[in-house]
Amino acid sequence: MNKAEIIEKVHGVLGGTKADAERAVETTIDSIVDALRAGDEVSIAGLGIFSTKMRPARQGRNPRTGETIQIEAMRVPKFRAAKGLKDAVR
Repeated sequence: MNKAEIIEKVHGVLGGTKADAERAVETTIDSIVDALRAGDEVSIAGLGIFSTKMRPARQGRNPRTGETIQIEAMRVPKFRAAKGLKDAVR
């Protein structure tokens, strides 16, 4: 399922215009991204928890040349599935 299919599903449930459904989906995604960018955690009951974690600096290797390179520390997104989601998928 992609973003367009999610918008179509929201439009089917809410009715109204497709543009309204698209704005609703966009606002939801933007809210999650903004919260993660600010360092907050986003918890959606029955779905899971979106958060960020620090990935430490490390040494890597350029696959073309074999040269060793330094990869800097960075913040990366993380998702922990809720029990309800895990049970639904099983």
